[in-house]
Amino acid sequence: MPTRGLVGWHIFLRSLPYDEEQVTAGASPTSSGRRLTPQATEALKAHLRLQLRDVEILGDRYDDRGLVFATDTGAPVNPSNLRQRSFMPLLKKAKLPRTRFHDLRHTCATLLLTKGTHPKFVQELLGHATIAITLDTYSHVMPGMGEQTARAMQDTLSPMEDVLS
Repeated sequence: MPTRGLVGWHIFLRSLPYDEEQVTAGASPTSSGRRLTPQATEALKAHLRLQLRDVEILGDRYDDRGLVFATDTGAPVNPSNLRQRSFMPLLKKAKLPRTRFHDLRHTCATLLLTKGTHPKFVQELLGHATIAITLDTYSHVMPGMGEQTARAMQDTLSPMEDVLS
């Protein structure tokens, strides 16, 4: 069965199956084994249904390059068009400040880490090659990291204080 692939830009997903039944929450629809929330799964299923409708309507004229996010004719989405015609109007509608699309990635990582998500999971979600990259970039937002370190040292050394006194 054919799968959808990454062609160029980072907003495309890898290996999303054409078969809607294979897009399931908790499964591993991406090649790196990342998991999707139920809401993301449903959104992708709805998107796939619309895209398959376009494929059916256009037939051989649909330029199928295996993209998850493409124009109505199958061509790659122009990043500038995405930003100006879709992303910026959404920010304005939501009354959010103007921001770069890439900043969503940092926001996601920051929110997950401040909520106590293990850095290894954040590393995998972001696609960092090593956890060191994730920790070097985001350790300043991890809640109570310095406090936890001091407490761990205190707990470790406390029994020695009793021996030495």
